[in-house]
Amino acid sequence: MSLLIKNGEIVTADSRYSADIFCENETITQIGQNLSAPAGTEVIDAKGKYVFPGFIDPHVHIYLPFMGTFSKDTYVSGSQAALVGGTTTLIEMCCPSRKDDALASFELWMSQAVGKSACDFSFHMGVTKFDAGTPSQLKEIVQRGISSFKIFLAYKGAFGIDDTELYRTLQLARELGVVVTAHCENETLVAERCKELLAAGKTDPGQHHTSRPPAVEAEGVHHLMTFAELTGAAVYIVHLSCKEALDQAVAARQRGVRVGVETLIQYLTLDKTYAERPKFEGAKYVMSPPLRDARNQPVLWAGLRDGLINTVATDHAPFDFKKQKPMGKHDFTKIPNGIPSLEERVNLLYTHGVATGRIDLHTFVAVGSTNVAKQFDLFPQKGTIQLGADADLVVFDPKYRGKISVKTQHMAVDYSAFEGWPLQGRPSVVTVRGQVAARDGKFVGTLGRGRFLNRTPTHY
Repeated sequence: MSLLIKNGEIVTADSRYSADIFCENETITQIGQNLSAPAGTEVIDAKGKYVFPGFIDPHVHIYLPFMGTFSKDTYVSGSQAALVGGTTTLIEMCCPSRKDDALASFELWMSQAVGKSACDFSFHMGVTKFDAGTPSQLKEIVQRGISSFKIFLAYKGAFGIDDTELYRTLQLARELGVVVTAHCENETLVAERCKELLAAGKTDPGQHHTSRPPAVEAEGVHHLMTFAELTGAAVYIVHLSCKEALDQAVAARQRGVRVGVETLIQYLTLDKTYAERPKFEGAKYVMSPPLRDARNQPVLWAGLRDGLINTVATDHAPFDFKKQKPMGKHDFTKIPNGIPSLEERVNLLYTHGVATGRIDLHTFVAVGSTNVAKQFDLFPQKGTIQLGADADLVVFDPKYRGKISVKTQHMAVDYSAFEGWPLQGRPSVVTVRGQVAARDGKFVGTLGRGRFLNRTPTHY
């Protein structure tokens, strides 16, 4: 079935104009004034609304074994939440443990999405060990359409790799043309500080920040930058939270290191006082790296505006407050990490970024969609509005006013980190490859229609 979106104001990362968009066979086939539609075409009137390219979340966890439990979302719930919020493509972290086989893990993660997801998807392949069999397995995974790895410089004994494994992973990535995404915290500092705090009887959620202050993250970034510089690998820092870490990334970029930087909507809108709330309420806001002092927020917004920070993600990791977070009731190190936000990223970025004047519309589209597509080998199939691109489109109503509530969210978790927060604007229509998938806060798409995106490495 064909689709015509009329009378909207098209906004991309580098252009803004009024035109109609005609879509058929899953792609954009015409852009122009006063386009006519053949019989049977679905017509959407976007007068008074923006039309954006579908947004892409470059960092989510849908299927995630973590700290002895599992994240709450599946691709059924997660893809619906994404689409209602304007996100049409997910890139999930495939995170095997050190004891797991890489190829089998990739197939396991793929099986969670295929035939279930309503939006398109891809993966970053986690490299949690590097032994004799690793190179051949990773090469096969790249041949199957994955062009990015994920490493952890934290979570010692679980996901974390040592320096020899780090060096060899970056060397292989350089050879294959793959970008390496990295969680940057110094695992030894985290482990030692956690032991000290627990020994002193400091067990509440607020201690999580004390165990990994900004210097710990900055040291992790510095460490990665040294290895990237010496191997020539292209790297991407996930969930950067503070000025100290950003300074290290910018300094390395000035030395010629190829480094992309991602921050999260949580760091732009929440601060560490949320994780310090009494009666264990702070556990809702425990994630790694932790929420920081509010003084970092203007730095991060300026980084987006000035191009020092390239993307805004969620690190979506949903764990129930009532049944899962209490695993760490008496030991903050056992609180399952994550602040669910997949559904709210785009709306919060518009409300607290565009509507406040912190960023303009072009930056909004760039950091939420276009830069992600370019970084991870999806552009121009995704991330823009042009002839031949996938017809992933967000008709966005800037006049909408509403509030966030767990009662109306589609994420399969029992709380909202943003309960009661007001919104200015939201998607009124969201399409995936020319088919309407969400309308006015409701999912109306087709489960299982989401497609795995085969990405070819292009970083060298």
